[in-house]
Amino acid sequence: MTRVRMDLFLSLDGYAATAEPTPESPMGEDWERLTAAYAATRTFRKIVFGETDGSGTTGIDERYAAAFFEGVGSEIMGAAMFGLHSFPDDPDWKGWWGDEPPFHTPVYVLTHGAPRPSLPMDGGTTFHFRSAAIEEVLAEATKAAGDRDVRIGGGIRTAREFLLAGLVDHVHLMIAPIVLGRGTVLWDGLGGLERTHAVTTEVAESGTIHVNFTR
Repeated sequence: MTRVRMDLFLSLDGYAATAEPTPESPMGEDWERLTAAYAATRTFRKIVFGETDGSGTTGIDERYAAAFFEGVGSEIMGAAMFGLHSFPDDPDWKGWWGDEPPFHTPVYVLTHGAPRPSLPMDGGTTFHFRSAAIEEVLAEATKAAGDRDVRIGGGIRTAREFLLAGLVDHVHLMIAPIVLGRGTVLWDGLGGLERTHAVTTEVAESGTIHVNFTR
């Protein structure tokens, strides 16, 4: 059965990245601090950086990193996560994920700039650009996923849209042991999520707190 799931990075005080994305920092200021434990794992270094020497951390963070890439049949992300903010008027801009993005599935990019031709990439990823309601895009992504899951990739505003609409079955939070004090807040308007989703927590060797909400 297809699930709608997401993985999010947060600080201890509930903030995501602390600034608007830029070409130099496409996910916002402090993104590297939020994702340091995840980026250090063996799975991430292999799949994203192409390292095949077995380097990277193991343990609890690695187990969640491996699960991140398992069972996904399609992905939905916001325009900023693709990189449309960098060159919004360049029809040849292919985003900042490189020639072989790490998704290997259909990816639906939510953008007010659609229509834009679909963009096939090496490794099985094809970006499709959509300006429809999120429910409509989710229906298309679910069909494309077959019996696998739809992952909501982010950024945080896109994640909040799906959460506020009650469309997410599983949320995995990676809470870094840092305090940002500013940024985009995840939880506004989402009080009571623990009433509709079962909650589990686990602390990794890195100090990252893994919190799971499962409907």
